[in-house]
Amino acid sequence: MVANRTNSGQTRKPLLLALRGKAQLPPPIWLMRQAGRYLTEYRNLRDQAGSFLDLCYNPKLATAVTLQPVNRFGFDAAILFSDILLIPHALGQDVKFIERDGPQLSPVRSVRDVDKLNSELDFAHLAAVYETVSNVATQLSEHVTLIGFAGAPWTVATYMVEGRTSKNFDLIKRWAFSDPIGFEILISRLTDATIIHLCKQIEAGAEVVQLFESWAGVLPAKEFLRWCIKPVKFITEQIKERFPNVPVVAFPRGAGTGYTGYAEATGVDGLGVDYTLSPTWVAERLQPNVAIQGNLDPAVLLVGGSAMKAAVSEIKLALSSGPFVFNLGHGVLPQTPPEHVAELVQLVRED
Repeated sequence: MVANRTNSGQTRKPLLLALRGKAQLPPPIWLMRQAGRYLTEYRNLRDQAGSFLDLCYNPKLATAVTLQPVNRFGFDAAILFSDILLIPHALGQDVKFIERDGPQLSPVRSVRDVDKLNSELDFAHLAAVYETVSNVATQLSEHVTLIGFAGAPWTVATYMVEGRTSKNFDLIKRWAFSDPIGFEILISRLTDATIIHLCKQIEAGAEVVQLFESWAGVLPAKEFLRWCIKPVKFITEQIKERFPNVPVVAFPRGAGTGYTGYAEATGVDGLGVDYTLSPTWVAERLQPNVAIQGNLDPAVLLVGGSAMKAAVSEIKLALSSGPFVFNLGHGVLPQTPPEHVAELVQLVRED
């Protein structure tokens, strides 16, 4: 394990400064899914690993994948190469990733199913993840920030209950709405596991942690408060109690009006915003209270050219006067030409 570098007095990292509320010109930049299938070097290592989970659990290869986009494009942050479904896997749920079909899990749909899971995380595989964090932390240049992450409990629960990526989320909603007390048992188990998993990443060298709430937008307001806001608030409080200098970022994708007041309700330092929100609206309604991260449409990055130049200019004009981290409003699409990513970095950093 390496000492967490946010406590070492290094305060010149643009990403850390932005998340501490200081505007940076140019703004720091990293991209969700910046290590992925759009890169030939990633595909080569993915083939070498054998399976996606094998890649996640191989510290040597996962370290290389994490560093690939930083070395190629000069991003201001490296985000751990891993997956949000490692937590249910470590809780004993069967998790598989099927090529071109995504994740498949043995469904958990009742309290009885929850009781069959491990009461605590099994670190047999997760230890390799923390080794990857430690390896990456020792290889980054002094201006690059290391980001750890986990899925927020509601989002992880959707996969656990539905058994795969869902279109209508009827199974998890049926359980959450009809038996909220029973469903709370699953959310509480995931909340506790997420705290431990993020703290282990911080102990290994992560300087920022991000919670991905990919399915925030599928809940009504009352349930959004209970299943999205409440768990993230508790996770943030627990991390802040143990690591007060480590910023917490949350990305409640698709939250819509739920973005308003989200940062104040959860206590996060950074708020990832999706591409459906106007940068001007974000600047006026959200940025006065929290550092903003986002929000270029990944399809615009895919297209490149004049469309990308115009969108980057609009986002920078609206958000660069406050604490801001340039990112996408979702992850890099696999078909994205790498040269478009290189051009994006140049556009963000030019005057």
